[in-house]
Amino acid sequence: MLTQINGLHHVTSLASGAQSNNDFFTKTLGLRRVKKTVNFDAPEVYHLYYGDAEGTPGTVMTYFPFPGARRGRAGAGEVATTAFSVPTGTLPFWEERLSTKNIAGLEKGSRFGENVLAFRGPDGDGFALVESNDDRAPWVSTDVPEEVAIRGFHSADMRLSGRGADASAELLEFMGYQKEDSDGNVTRFRVPNGNEAQVIDISKVDAPMANQGAGSVHHIAFSVDNRETQLEVRKALMDTGYQVTPVIDRDYFWAIYFRTPGGVLFEVATNEPGFDRDEDTAHLGEALKLPSQHEHLRDVLEQKYLEPIHD
Repeated sequence: MLTQINGLHHVTSLASGAQSNNDFFTKTLGLRRVKKTVNFDAPEVYHLYYGDAEGTPGTVMTYFPFPGARRGRAGAGEVATTAFSVPTGTLPFWEERLSTKNIAGLEKGSRFGENVLAFRGPDGDGFALVESNDDRAPWVSTDVPEEVAIRGFHSADMRLSGRGADASAELLEFMGYQKEDSDGNVTRFRVPNGNEAQVIDISKVDAPMANQGAGSVHHIAFSVDNRETQLEVRKALMDTGYQVTPVIDRDYFWAIYFRTPGGVLFEVATNEPGFDRDEDTAHLGEALKLPSQHEHLRDVLEQKYLEPIHD
């Protein structure tokens, strides 16, 4: 069993437009845009990062906004819901705020004894706010007070078919997660002594496979401290039979990827070097930062492909 995993590092999804995506996370949810860069493999597409003041692992939601992308189709083999942590007693504030902003899919409920407010993003993305005792310091925006602000990730809910759900549960346990509880078709796993973003739920469903598009989660990333521990995780996964990519430099972290038995793409990302490697913390996310191999494309990317984002 692995002991190096801290919990979630980031969650990366697909969107149909950069401006609407930026507005939703910064103006509706009150997160900070911590990086404005591009997709390493498709530099004509932004890669936008949102999180707390520093982009701390466990707080960062990232997006590839492909202009005009069709919506994904929900189903098995995907992360169905990304949940954020908010302080206990603050869901009434958020319900009123999201309702006023005409956010779709608002639904109050509870799961594993915690109060939950589900809602949809601009492309039908599945989100939830969960009340919890979370002492992480939030990013404070102009109209979301500190006492109610989002602290970071609470959990991710993977919707998986029966056989894929069982095999993915075994994978999580190998990665150091412990089965905590079950509620109907949902089983909760938690990594002990991790960061606050340490919960994964598996919902076992009988459904066709999902078809990715705008609003779909592309992959979820798990946090490790550094490159040394990442290599330990990679070797252990490969020794177990998983096909794991070589280590890839993503400028702000190093990454490895592998596909789970249930179909979800997992990443293991380092906490180093962080988002301040090329920007002062006070100005994170303001300027367009390009990977060195794409810097020569700056003029054509800005003039032809990347829509201006107005803050």
